[in-house]
Amino acid sequence: MISVFGSVNMDLVAYVEAAPALGETVTGRAFRTVPGGKGANQAIAAARAGAEVAFLGAVGDDAFGPQMRATLAGAGVDVTGLRTVPGPSGVAQIVVDDQGGNSIIVVPGANGTVTAPSETDLEVIARSDVLLLQLELPIEAVTAAARAARAAGTTVILTPAPVQPLPDELLDAVDILVANEHEAAAITGQAGHEDAVRDLRARVDWVIITLGSRGALTAGPGAGPALHVEAPKVRAVDTTAAGDTFVGALAAAHVERRTPDVSVRFAGAAAALSVQREGASTSMPVRAEIDRSLARSPHPEVR
Repeated sequence: MISVFGSVNMDLVAYVEAAPALGETVTGRAFRTVPGGKGANQAIAAARAGAEVAFLGAVGDDAFGPQMRATLAGAGVDVTGLRTVPGPSGVAQIVVDDQGGNSIIVVPGANGTVTAPSETDLEVIARSDVLLLQLELPIEAVTAAARAARAAGTTVILTPAPVQPLPDELLDAVDILVANEHEAAAITGQAGHEDAVRDLRARVDWVIITLGSRGALTAGPGAGPALHVEAPKVRAVDTTAAGDTFVGALAAAHVERRTPDVSVRFAGAAAALSVQREGASTSMPVRAEIDRSLARSPHPEVR
């Protein structure tokens, strides 16, 4: 089982030809409200990739809360651990341009009230094979959840986003770190991907740096050199949830005990499918779609 201790937001998404500069007003071509948040996105991605998933977090008692709960449950995610607190739910204001790029402002809302895992959260984490973490909850809560997972023998996968300094006690409890190239550079101070991987590998057993359309760089477990895994060639429509799709699918593959390089290829196939559709949680592929994509892969070991 995969547990996700993380954020859930309502994404307020505007689609434009080009994102506005500071002080500029532009006309959009569409607007959607889509349940999202890095935690919820990863939970849905993992469930659609075939895993058993439990979500741990909070929504507000506003109109968005029941919608986000229903979206998670509808994707097959166990929402018993999703609590409702007074006040607004988290929201994310997202601008998506016609090249598929995006910019995002996150307002934590109910997510900011999760300052520590509850006793129920800790029990679920201890029963899990994998715990997925991100940084849209308070850092002290994320650290406490990671340490509890490490003590229970649960594999910890961390997405260090939104990027911020990582406490030593958090990194010491992480088994797999999945960062995009900008996050990896900010954390390590290294502009080169190989240098960033080297620095991160000194602290974490398995490091993956995602490179968008160029695939991913992965190193570990083991002492071998970093491996570049190419991404399927597709036309991106909306990259909003690509990273979360990658992580959720990676976790699903890891629970199935696939090898590291096969897990990365599986995750890359899922992410490539997601960027061909608009939306965050709505863009994520189901297992049959990922399997069909891999059936066309030039790498027979992932089929």
